[in-house]
Amino acid sequence: MRDSHGRQIDYLRIALTDRCNLRCIYCMPACGVPVTPAKQLLTPGELERAARAAVSLGFRKFRLTGGEPTLRADLVEIVARLANLPGVEELVMTTNGARLAELAEPLARAGLERVNLHLDSLEPHSLSESMPFNSLERAWQAIAAAEAAGLAPIKINAVVVKGCNDHLTPHLAQLTKKRDWVVRFIELIPVGEMAGFALEHFVSSEATRAAIEARHGPLVPLNGGQVVGEAKLYHLPGWRGKIGFISPVSEPYCDSCSRMRLTADGRLRPCLLSDREFDLRAVLRRGGAQHELEQVFRQAVLEKPVGWRLQEGIYPQNRTMGQVGG
Repeated sequence: MRDSHGRQIDYLRIALTDRCNLRCIYCMPACGVPVTPAKQLLTPGELERAARAAVSLGFRKFRLTGGEPTLRADLVEIVARLANLPGVEELVMTTNGARLAELAEPLARAGLERVNLHLDSLEPHSLSESMPFNSLERAWQAIAAAEAAGLAPIKINAVVVKGCNDHLTPHLAQLTKKRDWVVRFIELIPVGEMAGFALEHFVSSEATRAAIEARHGPLVPLNGGQVVGEAKLYHLPGWRGKIGFISPVSEPYCDSCSRMRLTADGRLRPCLLSDREFDLRAVLRRGGAQHELEQVFRQAVLEKPVGWRLQEGIYPQNRTMGQVGG
């Protein structure tokens, strides 16, 4: 499928829940947020029907997100259902890794191909500040379990926060020196109740690159310096892995965006930075036929915007990042 701006849309990010077992300071307001009741979450069968309709329209890549997707007790069943759909070419997951040590092997057997792990720092104090309830021990266990299960290559995502972990990014980058990993640094995005925090603690990818180069030397761009997926990738000569920068605010890649999001409560969201949504769950719950589901996808794709309005001070308001789907 192509949207009204000519972009090919073939990547669906599916939030399985808006619950999380961590309280990352840029994602979760201090007062918390209401979570979607279990009966309002899409069931494994409904998720399979939604994915089948998406595949019929040309979606090929699927990413499971949250909240924290490993909190779904039926996660392995969901993975198995989606992995067995003809036409699904890539099925991956983003996770904080807190439960991955016990789940990596069953998920790999069910058909999950790879995981992105969220880890903001290698320094314990900074990590506990940025990602309360996480620990380095748990993170290393998750990485080891993912590698042992074949959920590779390992990608580590770090959100860069001014005054918290921005001075420690060279340490994370060094993980790529002797390992075939990809470490990616992500800009804060102003979304929902945490928009003010994101603006106050924003660090541009340019500043992060400069900090890494000051410690390790010049980064060499890969892929001609073009965005691949969401990231511009680099490497350091002689190092085995890659270093990436995801820059939706300072270096937006809207022109090449191929993504749609399905929220945990069953709304199709064409753009992370727009509140526009389309109710897929309503069609699923009334037993709508596949062509009706396809029509919701078609309408959402056609109305996908080409850019955001952050420069005008206009931010999405109706959900936090965890409720949008990562």
